[in-house]
Amino acid sequence: MMRLGRAALRWGSSGIHTAVPRRGAEVRVGGESGGIAEILMNRPHARNSLGKVFVDELFSALEQLRFDEKVRVVVFKSKVKGVFCAGADLKEREKMDDAEVGHFVKRLRNLMDEIAALPVPTIAAIDGYALGGGLELALACDLRVAASSAKMGLIETTRGLLPGAGGTQRLPRCIGVGLAKELIFTGRQIDGQEAASMGLVNHAVPQNEEGDAAYQRALTLAKEILPRAPIAVKMGKLAINRGIEVDIASGMAIEGMCYAQNIPTRDRQEGMAAFREKRPPHFIGK
Repeated sequence: MMRLGRAALRWGSSGIHTAVPRRGAEVRVGGESGGIAEILMNRPHARNSLGKVFVDELFSALEQLRFDEKVRVVVFKSKVKGVFCAGADLKEREKMDDAEVGHFVKRLRNLMDEIAALPVPTIAAIDGYALGGGLELALACDLRVAASSAKMGLIETTRGLLPGAGGTQRLPRCIGVGLAKELIFTGRQIDGQEAASMGLVNHAVPQNEEGDAAYQRALTLAKEILPRAPIAVKMGKLAINRGIEVDIASGMAIEGMCYAQNIPTRDRQEGMAAFREKRPPHFIGK
């Protein structure tokens, strides 16, 4: 494999293995699980902290994924043992002037919005520390799986900051206003088990010797989503994401529009035929 940088994109198909040059990014294609793409974070010397170049790499990976119709699920995974993402690169940040800080934080916010806007389901596999911007990245994903020993928190107030990449908005939408305020005001770190109990993560699993238990559970979840009708899944995601921001009457209208887009699909017809013929459906995303 050609090594081209630190943020990696990998998706499974039929054993094809290539590398595509991209500014500071390593792109790996191949594997066993066709349709599942993995964005691999690998900045070990900085614990996957979000510096300028690393953020550019993540934007590039997202741009490549957005228009790839073969991809049905995206998993965010760290290749650095014990760390998901340690948040902002504060060593880099302290060298910025006020204007540069404001511009970079806006770019971080845009990155999280781009993750949230991916049309397919996204899963964060949290096998270690997810702090500050690292937790904000996980919150931008649709689903989160954590090792029970993983530590996570929006710790910005312990550094004289506040969450600026979506944390003040996505955390309360995930766990409720009261708990979100408590975690942000205190800057407290919690483990994966506590995160699961408050609904911050979907699943918490005991860590294994390899240090990738959350990733393995995330992969199992991705494989459960994989055979479902891709357009129906995408429309379901869109209906939820748009509907949660409005009153329920408007949300019902959004659901109706999304449902209407699915009606003429070949996959809907295949689902009905499979039910009638008492066989598993085979969906093609059309």
